[in-house]
Amino acid sequence: MIHVNRVHHIAIICSDYERTLEFYKRVLGFTVLAENYREESKGYKTDLALGDQYVIELFSFPSPPARPTNPEAAGLRHLAFEVDDILAEVEELERMGVEHEAIRIDPSTNRRFMFFHDPDGLPLELYEK
Repeated sequence: MIHVNRVHHIAIICSDYERTLEFYKRVLGFTVLAENYREESKGYKTDLALGDQYVIELFSFPSPPARPTNPEAAGLRHLAFEVDDILAEVEELERMGVEHEAIRIDPSTNRRFMFFHDPDGLPLELYEK
């Protein structure tokens, strides 16, 4: 077994860089740590943080293929973010016009959670603390 300390970051490839960057900043509250245009790939590599923790590498490339949808494909299923008050966060999503699924109860933890999507259809989950 190797000794992993924690998840370092999550890499996301988007189809519309400006739209996706704005979504992660405006809807989820991420801040930009570094933004670099890479001429060799004709796209951006941008590091995003929540508070002081580096979380996401946002990549853009010309014409990336679409993400597979239902039935779910093998690979990353969704990203989950912990929240203190899911009802307040759902109200905020609605205020911003972000469509979402209904709040459900996790039968194994009895905690509330719900899903919505980023601009490319990547499933995002809010999970109440």
